[in-house]
Amino acid sequence: MSQDLTFHLAITQATSQDSRYHPLAYEFVRDALHVAAKHFRSGQEDQHVSGQEVLEGVRLHALEEYGPMALTVLHEWGIQRGEDVGNIVYNLIGTGYFGKNEGDSLEDFSGGYQFEVALNQPFQPASKQLNA
Repeated sequence: MSQDLTFHLAITQATSQDSRYHPLAYEFVRDALHVAAKHFRSGQEDQHVSGQEVLEGVRLHALEEYGPMALTVLHEWGIQRGEDVGNIVYNLIGTGYFGKNEGDSLEDFSGGYQFEVALNQPFQPASKQLNA
């Protein structure tokens, strides 16, 4: 079975158990996890990343892919905060598509940044960025 087919089956299973997130949100989070691994673990054998590192991958990937529309796109898919990213990751863990290390938890995705600030601020005029 191909990796893509396996992933799409995992998405189908995850969305049947938790319909809060659009199937495209799962693809986006998977891709953002790869961005995080490349950003934080480039050249290392262990590609595991922390929840906060995945959130940074989400920020980087969203800005690169969707620019000023990033927040709108993520909201359309049901992703509004770090906990949503964590839920998607843990839904994929539940399907067996992703694995986790001992010590990983859903709480690892709490806190971090405010999506509205992180995804909109880069597109604000310089004078507004200084006041944020």
